[in-house]
Amino acid sequence: MQLNLGQKIRELRQRDGRTQETLAEAIGVTSQAVSRWEANGGYPDMEMIPSIAHYFGVSIDELFGYNNERSQKINMLVEKIENMNFQNNGVDINIGECISFARNALIEFPGNEKIMLCLASVLYNAGYVRYGEHHLSDSEGYDILDTERHRTYSEWKEAISLYEKLLKTMEDGEPRHRVIRKLTQLYLNIGEQAKALAVIETAPDIYGSREILKAKATGGKERAKAYGEALLKTVMVCSELMVSGVIAFGKNMSPADKAQSLRGAIAIFGNVCTDGNYGIYHPYIARIYTLLSVYLWLDGKKDDAFEALDCALTQFRYFEESRVKGARCYTAPLVRLIQPDATIDDSHPPISYASLVEDWPWWCVPEASNVKSEIQADPRWHEWVAKTRACDPKN
Repeated sequence: MQLNLGQKIRELRQRDGRTQETLAEAIGVTSQAVSRWEANGGYPDMEMIPSIAHYFGVSIDELFGYNNERSQKINMLVEKIENMNFQNNGVDINIGECISFARNALIEFPGNEKIMLCLASVLYNAGYVRYGEHHLSDSEGYDILDTERHRTYSEWKEAISLYEKLLKTMEDGEPRHRVIRKLTQLYLNIGEQAKALAVIETAPDIYGSREILKAKATGGKERAKAYGEALLKTVMVCSELMVSGVIAFGKNMSPADKAQSLRGAIAIFGNVCTDGNYGIYHPYIARIYTLLSVYLWLDGKKDDAFEALDCALTQFRYFEESRVKGARCYTAPLVRLIQPDATIDDSHPPISYASLVEDWPWWCVPEASNVKSEIQADPRWHEWVAKTRACDPKN
């Protein structure tokens, strides 16, 4: 690291509107000595460093420029960990390497909140990509998680420990809310429902969400934009709840009713995005269509099942084509002011053409194992796979 102590002293002095003479008098040296330091003609004696730092109201690390370099290094490590973790989207590409890299980063910067959060997120993901989420049916036929199996996942145990530690010190904000979401899911996965309920007690109700409050705190064009953003988020949440409800009802809902509910989870987007441009939500809708194919098949509507798979491919193609063209803006009246974020939150990772096939039907539902061998034995499955792979620019 290049030591630019003189330059830092000059920056701080100019920041505070001080002269070289004023600084020299305060720390007991000549103004010529200060001039030499700032011209990189020498350095202050080490015993003077605490006095100089105190004079400017900064830490010794900041005086030496360590804080900036430290922050840059931490941000670089965080970005690399997130990018590596992002590659393990439903399948183990390099999750072991990612965990090791995150652990080493935390050793280099012990207790750093950003890196600890990254490691917890990688471990959270590792449980899914290495072992999966497994479901059972209770005595009444409702869906429940296989908590005994999930308790054996060492990755999730460690992630829970990290998230619990982070919650004790994190300030309120999006990172903390993300921790609450993931910790709640992990508690549920291992059967700690009481702990899950205790954690969510700190979260606001739906009317206290940032999106709703932002719409009420602005005016004019910004208010119109905020309502659009709140609508999109609300529609996404409603759709997720409908999908989750289908899964939760288990054997207590017929395949026909499940298919109808999933169509509703797709159609709800059309109430806001009335022109069919769903922006970043096209991949999510593609996923719902793959799940819909399961229940259409079970309902005896095999032609409709393959139509649903074609719709999944169409939705993903819309997303990819708009991404390539750079045309990511929403165009429906209520949401046309919104510029979609280029990224997708890590709880809703994007998909690829390959994963449409490999991860079918994305959600872990018991019925899929019964349908899989039958639907994949149909010649139309192989035709759909061929169409999907033909769309992939990587092939």
